Amino acid sequence: MYKNIIVPIDLDKAENGKAMLDKVKELTDEGGKVTVVTVVEDMPGLITAELPEELIQKAAHTGRSSLVDMVKAADLTADVQILSGRPHRVIANLADEIGADLILIASHEPGVQDYLLGSTAAGVVHHAKCSVLVAR
Repeated sequence: MYKNIIVPIDLDKAENGKAMLDKVKELTDEGGKVTVVTVVEDMPGLITAELPEELIQKAAHTGRSSLVDMVKAADLTADVQILSGRPHRVIANLADEIGADLILIASHEPGVQDYLLGSTAAGVVHHAKCSVLVAR
């Protein structure tokens, strides 16, 4: 079905990530490429200036390890990336950069904050140039 799929995973909602990794196996052509990514929101410079560099590096390493473990548990071969920035823009830009033909993203029941700020899934749908499958 698809040759190059991006699966963004919010590590705070790991249960959604596991479901997405199971689903991506159904959607990927034989020999297709899967990129699993988590995006860390940029923090204001004043905050990051006060954080020890080792803490930031440890958090990135822990996040990457969590994704790698999740991918292995799903018996999937995937490129794993940790990126930073505004999640919906980073995901859409990554899709352009690697020529993705699908972004498979989890969504949740919207809360008040989503109506005021917009959800990541909605932002990806609006900004991505490739197909986006939003799963609940």
